[in-house]
Amino acid sequence: MPTTATLISQRGIEGDRYRTERNGPRQVTLVAAEDIAAIASFLGKEAVVPELLRRNLVTRSINLIALKGGSFRIGSTTLETTGECAPCSQMEANLGPGGYNAVRGRGGLTARIIEGGKIRIGDSIERLGRLA
Repeated sequence: MPTTATLISQRGIEGDRYRTERNGPRQVTLVAAEDIAAIASFLGKEAVVPELLRRNLVTRSINLIALKGGSFRIGSTTLETTGECAPCSQMEANLGPGGYNAVRGRGGLTARIIEGGKIRIGDSIERLGRLA
């Protein structure tokens, strides 16, 4: 698992296969480790690998929904939230029966990169404020 990532302003995460070529709203997708644990529990599984959820970044110890409608900083980068990351039908294929419903309300957030840079495992997430 990589310990650093480079976020490119108005594009996405360097090397990510979903990197956008325009300034779209899903440049970064975040999901909380606590929500991943809850999803596994709902499915009766010991654990769920984050890659199955099709999100870029896993956070810990922060309520992602509290960031909704605002901007935030991770390391030296600045992002703005663009919405909740709702589950797609791929969740049934990735997680098995009930996967879609297990992720509902726990899918995390989507964000746009305002100021790019490097982020590292352990970087704090700081809420900057509400968007105008």
